[in-house]
Amino acid sequence: MAAGGFCKLPTGSVVVALNLPSPTAHGAGVRVLVHAHNRARALTRLRNLGLRAVYLRGNAAPPTPDEITAVLHHPDGLIWRTVPDNAVGLGPELVQELWHPIRALLRRPAAQV
Repeated sequence: MAAGGFCKLPTGSVVVALNLPSPTAHGAGVRVLVHAHNRARALTRLRNLGLRAVYLRGNAAPPTPDEITAVLHHPDGLIWRTVPDNAVGLGPELVQELWHPIRALLRRPAAQV
């Protein structure tokens, strides 16, 4: 089951964060952030992109303030980055990856000629 959570903003909108298994065979999962009017619309946005089995049960891993700022400043309001397997002990030696737009995750690889 994917870990996730949400945070309701003072404007009434929500930011939903989900840790999903990687769509590639690399083993590291991805952290997806969605800004929407409510939780149901956030999950609908992900399902409309092809992530059909995405559910939010509980609030075990809500978005951090830095993640909320990142998704609010992105024009699409839908971003992701990889989550290392040892994400529990994030130390200063671990360089964090920048956020990517969701279309970079869902982009199909070009055909090899």
